[in-house]
Amino acid sequence: MPAPSLRHQLLAEVVPRLRRSAEVVDAEHERTTVLARKAARRPGLPTVATPGFARRFAVVTEEVDGASGPFPAWSITPRGVDPVRTILYCHGGGYVYPVDPFHVRYAARLGAATRSRVVLPGYPTAPEHTWRESRAGLLELAGRLLTGSLPVALVGDSAGGGLALALAQTLRDSARDTGAATPDRLLLHAPWVDLTMSSPDTERIAADDPWLFPGKAHVWARWWGGEGEDLARPELSPLFGDLDGLPPTLAFCGSRDMVSAGCRQLADRATTADWDLAYVERPGLIHVFGLLPGLPEARTALRMATEHLR
Repeated sequence: MPAPSLRHQLLAEVVPRLRRSAEVVDAEHERTTVLARKAARRPGLPTVATPGFARRFAVVTEEVDGASGPFPAWSITPRGVDPVRTILYCHGGGYVYPVDPFHVRYAARLGAATRSRVVLPGYPTAPEHTWRESRAGLLELAGRLLTGSLPVALVGDSAGGGLALALAQTLRDSARDTGAATPDRLLLHAPWVDLTMSSPDTERIAADDPWLFPGKAHVWARWWGGEGEDLARPELSPLFGDLDGLPPTLAFCGSRDMVSAGCRQLADRATTADWDLAYVERPGLIHVFGLLPGLPEARTALRMATEHLR
């Protein structure tokens, strides 16, 4: 494998600083910080600072009913294109932060590359909400998309990658009982598949990760799970769920990414399951490198993702 590009080395230093990454002080301080940052964000789909975005993509907003009330889902479609598939994209952010321009830009690139309509749900996040308050709404949204005429892929990054995999497991279980349609592909970027972070490699890898911090991840995981919840349950940590019969999946991760400990366990479990998983781990790369703008490594990942989704 080639060494990380110079641009990656630069972004590995810059991105964590821009996103103000740091280890947690304590849970209450972290809660105050998270809520303040979220309050400063404008509601709705984040503004995308790409010239001509509105000319290139059509955006439609609909409401999805969740246990805590309706939440938005934005449909992003390349203009002048008859979509050949639908992508349900679960955004990352540690189950704490909402969708941001980082996710919107990647969703647009992926939609254009694959001639797809991308549906991006703004599901409720912690600490105000837990997983239970969005799960039924997300499953209903997926079921509605699956009744359409186009094939559906589930895509997710980071926490959204874990969420996409957990949804795929539930949709597969439902299909076994009802014969309903299921997604035909999964695409996962550095999925957070183990909220327990029980792998003995987690702390070792975290020591070389400039972006993610285990103490903070433990706090965020507990918020998302809710008081007294078992974080090992498959709805939260799909690593521990049934992997048989899942759709063909392409997953990316970097070796300087704390979540790679869980991803490696997932890849190991896949070898004894009835599941076609192609796991690509790039040495020296950081969290969700496939989404980072301008990286040669991200362009390679996009080409592989495009071929996978075709």
